[in-house]
This record gives sequence, C-alpha cells and structure tokens, in this order.
Amino acid sequence: MRHQVAGYRLGRTKSARIALRRNLIKQFFTHERIQTTKAKAAAIRGDAERLITLAKNSESGTTEQKMNARRLAVSKLGDNQMIKRLFDEIAPRFATRNGGYTRVTKLGPRHGDAAEMVVLELVEE
Repeated sequence: MRHQVAGYRLGRTKSARIALRRNLIKQFFTHERIQTTKAKAAAIRGDAERLITLAKNSESGTTEQKMNARRLAVSKLGDNQMIKRLFDEIAPRFATRNGGYTRVTKLGPRHGDAAEMVVLELVEE
C-alpha cells in the first residue's frame, strides 16, 4: 500500500530520478517548452513553479536574501548559467502573476508504447 507516499517514482532509482528531474527542469527553462510524458510533466511541474516563485520573490529582498535564493536554486538545479537565466529573464516576466506559470497541453498517446504525451510550457501573458 502507498498510503501518504508523495511524489512520482517514475520506475527509477532515487539517483536516476533526481537526475531526470534536474535535466527536465533545465531543458524546460532553456527552451520554455518541452514535450514529455504526462507522468514526467506532473513530476517536474511543481518544482519548476517553486523555482520561478523563489526567483520572483527574491527580487524584492535584500542582497543576502537574493544570494540565498540563488544558492538554493543552484542546489536544486546544479547549473549557474541556468540560474542566471531563471533569475534575470524568466522570473521578471511573472512579476505580476500569482502562480500558475506553466501550462500542460495533452497531445495523445505515443505510437511506440501508447504513453500519454503532453507539452509543458511557460504561460505567456
């Protein structure tokens, strides 16, 4: 029984799952739109939105709070170039938006294994 067990295991070990999420979020922030399975999109959507909120809220903080927010984001993504893009380009676009930064659009089943495919994208105002 999986009572009160949060998260998606995605048929992977813990380290493979962490690497998969990290890579998917990096690709999502790089291209601002990715095509993936429904389960993978659901697994990374919350983390991506939390990182955007972290970057957005740090803009109004002190220099120490800005630095701490960047360090927290680096610990989640592990890539300084992606953090620069997140904090300088992506987060300011959502300064007036209260959440809901992503959209999931269904595409239908994949031909090979009939996995439900979706497009995960950043919402444009």
